Amino acid sequence: MTYKAWAIKLVVILIALIAGIGSFNYWMDPMWMYGGAHAFNDVQDTINERQQKTNHIKFQPFSPDTLLIGSSRSTYINQYEFEDMDVYNYSVANMSVQEYESYIQFAKENSDREIKTVIIGLDFFKSSLPESKAALSIYPYASTLDKPFVRWKNLISYDLTRYSYYNFIASIKNKPEFVRTYDRKNVATTFRLSEEEAAEELQKKIEKFTETFYGEYQYNPNYKNIMQNLIDKNPDTKFIIYTTPVSEPLFQALIDSGAYPHYEKWLHEMVDVFGEVYNFMDINTVTKDTSNYFDGHHFYPEVGTLIAHRLSMNNPPDVPEDFGKKISSNNIDEYLKKLHQK
Repeated sequence: MTYKAWAIKLVVILIALIAGIGSFNYWMDPMWMYGGAHAFNDVQDTINERQQKTNHIKFQPFSPDTLLIGSSRSTYINQYEFEDMDVYNYSVANMSVQEYESYIQFAKENSDREIKTVIIGLDFFKSSLPESKAALSIYPYASTLDKPFVRWKNLISYDLTRYSYYNFIASIKNKPEFVRTYDRKNVATTFRLSEEEAAEELQKKIEKFTETFYGEYQYNPNYKNIMQNLIDKNPDTKFIIYTTPVSEPLFQALIDSGAYPHYEKWLHEMVDVFGEVYNFMDINTVTKDTSNYFDGHHFYPEVGTLIAHRLSMNNPPDVPEDFGKKISSNNIDEYLKKLHQK
């Protein structure tokens, strides 16, 4: 074989290899840029939810009438469980209240239909100064999507190929393989821990929240203004506000740490801003049962379904009566008095 023939053969092999890798990554679509859905990519790892969901909104058909935003807790709410609402769940891990405005704005900018309702899942510990003082936004992620050839230049990257392979293997097994597993319809699931594993994770979270979040709690004095700004920037939008439920032992850790007065202030401020709040974060039938959680503060998707039904239905038959109390200026004082007595 001559040198020229060898070189041509090598080039052909390299082109075929690159084309094969690129085609595989396009077919698997681990970063949600291309929209393909099939049996071999229906189990998706959470690589970077901010980027994945932002890619999905930017590049795929997007026309909800309702937006759901919140932290990783709210990712486990199935967007299709809301009655008479076309919801997109834009919740991501560790979302800060400072990010809410940009997420709402970006979704509205890219929706083919008016987003009339925004549902927000509030986490109490995110009202602390350390957890809510940084000015964060989705636009550092979104701005990269306007660069030339952004959908194509990473098709042959090693990382993308690695994620494609992991998703391919997980999809063949056809069961949740990751802490948070998505399907191609933006629905998150997880694997169920054993009772012993869940108890161990709960104890770890009690220690972490007591030491890191609840101890010497510093409530952000600007928190109320941040939330009021959402209404001021979106005067024609209906807001539905709910608090995310933590297990009773974790709620008790909040009380034992001396953060309970801040919890009451938080609820009062949110009622002042939004008029009413669905409070799932108290002592109730669901939060008393630690088997509803895999670590004491992340609930299983079945609980997310109960939340969706409470928020979108009148007297849903599957939801315990004490789960998701609607509080307003008319009943908040009496509500907190009864909660304090539990």
